[in-house]
Amino acid sequence: MSLPDYKTIGKQSSAPVQSKSQVVHLNIGGHVFSTTLGTIRKFPNSTLAELINGSSKRMDSEGRYFIDRDGTLFTHILEYLRTEKLPCEHLQEVHKEAIYYDIKPLVKAIEETPQFFGETVGRQQFLARVPNYRENLEVIVRVARAEAIASRHSNIIVCVLRTEDDLSRYNDAIDSLDAPRESVVSFGPWKAPASVEDLLDCVKMDIEAKGYKVKIQAHSVDKGFLFKSYDFFYKLVFTWW
Repeated sequence: MSLPDYKTIGKQSSAPVQSKSQVVHLNIGGHVFSTTLGTIRKFPNSTLAELINGSSKRMDSEGRYFIDRDGTLFTHILEYLRTEKLPCEHLQEVHKEAIYYDIKPLVKAIEETPQFFGETVGRQQFLARVPNYRENLEVIVRVARAEAIASRHSNIIVCVLRTEDDLSRYNDAIDSLDAPRESVVSFGPWKAPASVEDLLDCVKMDIEAKGYKVKIQAHSVDKGFLFKSYDFFYKLVFTWW
């Protein structure tokens, strides 16, 4: 029986052994983090572990592992790896990062939270049934900005038509306004149990998510209007300072 080649043994013994407690430094989109190798490898089949250990790993000029992602959101990823604590905010954004890093337990845990479930299964599915919802939001913001010249407030009138019956009375209703027809942004009708108040809450929430300060008021038509009064109209008030 032949003895093992001492050169081969020497090469094997000289290979560096990576300890789970080894400190690693990360540069995530310009944000620097320090943690242990064991934390990064908590889910060894994740893309994050592969990005650190695989052949595709990249280093910055300071010798830190570099990943070109949002470093602010990585704070929540790292906190979960350390403590399995879920973030309390930015769930949608953290969910996308968890998918990118392929941290399946985090993806699943976020999807089971009431906030994420309500947003994706409830609110977003409702809004998908409101024709031109996203496009209307862009129009509202664009008009509001155009009317903000030398003014503290911008007032935008929206028309919310909950049912097909509301739509059939739309022409008479809009003729009662003192505003030009083309300046009114209309929503609906939609086929979902959500109410007009639900739709207005969504509009306010999504506009404020863009960084604007807005409130919604009922907009009364001319008191002299002879036909049935309509409550289709609301006023969005943007405040600029």
